Amino acid sequence: MKSPGTLKSNIAVILMIVALLPTLSLRVKANRAESKDRSSNNEHSDHRKIAPDLEASVNDAIKNGKGNQLASVIIQLADDKTGISDSDLQDKFTRSNGHLKSRFNSMGLASAELPLSRIAEVMDDQDVAYISPDRPVAAYGHLETTVAAAQEDGRSVVAGFSSLNGTGVGIAVLDSGIDDTHNLIKASSGRPAIIYSKTYTGIAANRDYYGHGTHVASMLMGNPGYKSDYYGGIAYEAKIISLGVLDGSGAGTSSNVIAALDWCVTNKLTYNIRVINMSLGTPAKDSYKNDPLCLAARRAYNAGIVVVAAAGNSGKNSLGQKVYGGIDSPGIEPSVITVGATNSFGTNSRLDDSVATYSSRGPTRGYTTDASGVKTYDNLIKPDLVAPGNKLIGAVSPSSVGKASSLITKNPTLRVGTDKFTTDYMMYMSGTSVAAPVVTGAVAMMLEANSSLTPGLVKAILMYTAQPLRNVNTLEQGAGELNVGGAVRIASWVKTDAATYANGTAMLTNWDESSQLNYISSLGERIDWGRAVITNYCFLYGSALMTKWQGMYAQNRILADGTYTSSGVITRSTTLVSSYVSNTSGPITTTGVLLSDGTLFTNGVLLSDGVLLADGVLLGDGVLIGDGVLLSDGVLLSDGVLVADSIFGDQTAAMKPAP
Repeated sequence: MKSPGTLKSNIAVILMIVALLPTLSLRVKANRAESKDRSSNNEHSDHRKIAPDLEASVNDAIKNGKGNQLASVIIQLADDKTGISDSDLQDKFTRSNGHLKSRFNSMGLASAELPLSRIAEVMDDQDVAYISPDRPVAAYGHLETTVAAAQEDGRSVVAGFSSLNGTGVGIAVLDSGIDDTHNLIKASSGRPAIIYSKTYTGIAANRDYYGHGTHVASMLMGNPGYKSDYYGGIAYEAKIISLGVLDGSGAGTSSNVIAALDWCVTNKLTYNIRVINMSLGTPAKDSYKNDPLCLAARRAYNAGIVVVAAAGNSGKNSLGQKVYGGIDSPGIEPSVITVGATNSFGTNSRLDDSVATYSSRGPTRGYTTDASGVKTYDNLIKPDLVAPGNKLIGAVSPSSVGKASSLITKNPTLRVGTDKFTTDYMMYMSGTSVAAPVVTGAVAMMLEANSSLTPGLVKAILMYTAQPLRNVNTLEQGAGELNVGGAVRIASWVKTDAATYANGTAMLTNWDESSQLNYISSLGERIDWGRAVITNYCFLYGSALMTKWQGMYAQNRILADGTYTSSGVITRSTTLVSSYVSNTSGPITTTGVLLSDGTLFTNGVLLSDGVLLADGVLLGDGVLIGDGVLLSDGVLLSDGVLVADSIFGDQTAAMKPAP
């Protein structure tokens, strides 16, 4: 096993920088206390109650005499006011010449339309915790022509578990709808396919005029009896719920997505909804603590639903430069499983797999702004893991053919094959959009193997068993590439009553990690486990993460709540580990290092990977300053700030399994 000390030295560079970002700002010096990471998303006492992009719109409208212009907004109610009646809420908006549009009761959110000049009145209401714009959301299909990935990459790594196919597991697909007339999609013997369909855009149920949702769904539920099972989905016997939140051009609103998430929570038991797939998102503006999509996703998670979201396709700019910090909402939410995309370069082998250039990189760049206007960025490590997402072949929605704004009409070269009937049309698509359902399908298999798993434990198992990719850093791949076989194995070993155990109680019926670490695939390749779990700013590492029940796996907890204790058990704490700790039994060690444990880079420090930072200090807004010289190998952070590429260099050693 690689020693904890080696792990610390190898990963210290990237994690000290990520940990340092939230603690400093241009206006507040290094001795400013680090903002507390809340387990609740509803505390707003230390910052303004309006989203920064909405505030900018308000100021601009007033300046230009357009204050009466109506804006669609999302209102987060104070914790003790979520039971307020619709009529009372409407009265509040009426007094400001606005009106209530929708109420999302299980989310504690509401959407409204208000004049921009009157938003301040609503913001000052004590019943209102935060107000955001109803931001646009979009699908994440990436249409760049790249080398084809082998179709089996997402599906053939499940050796020994061929009988698992998602039977009985409800999966809600929030997208542009699903056209169930396609022969790859429609129900067949033993396949319930789409059991419920609802739209929020006016498009008819069971239709998809854009074509994105049908393609995404086919990754999950493709009929194995169609065309010799070449396009079979991972969870083809799952119960699919289609919730159309995007219109015929692949666009939608945050309120549509929140309404669908609210519906999932309300109807969870009716349809056994255990997983939600969102291959969509919007650029992150707010911190996850305030972002309404993140709040809604967290409440679905707290209701016992695993939420899977695409990371986004902002990994590079128009000049081909790498971009860090491009993770979109709701992928910035800690409880969500955020999925990036890999490129297999046209081979079945994983030895040459790498993260696709377009796949969004971390850290997350949502932020809060305090009363003095100082920004504090989240800077969480994301994505959580990556999965095949390059040129995967799936169904073309028959109802999208001929629609001017549809994917296939605008991009006819995406079509694969020469089938005559639209119910057989196939196309390829790349992006984190198609990587996300590969992970969602794996989750369905895990829950079929063991329905007692909590969302937190599902996420931990996926990261623990993920396969680290060489020459790819942590902010690109998270814990590594999806390893379905390993994840399903551990899921099947967890005792069905583990969620009732005290911290540190043995929770497995079997543990055979040594043989699994030497597991040989059908291609004769070893599939290694990374054996690490990401917790916002650092990693937890060690077999006790899987062999013992940990408090951070409990309902209403997230992995970031984990804190190391001397007994080798992770407690349910909201304080992140801030130092490297080990003991003689070595059950769990932390490889994350926060500012308080490291050297402040003020006088020039030569780091372990040979990078000289001169006398620069990395500040909270991502600006590297000191003597005013930018490093020559700079890459772009998502807000346009240059950072050193070598800082985010190869950190694979930190995640490599034992030799």
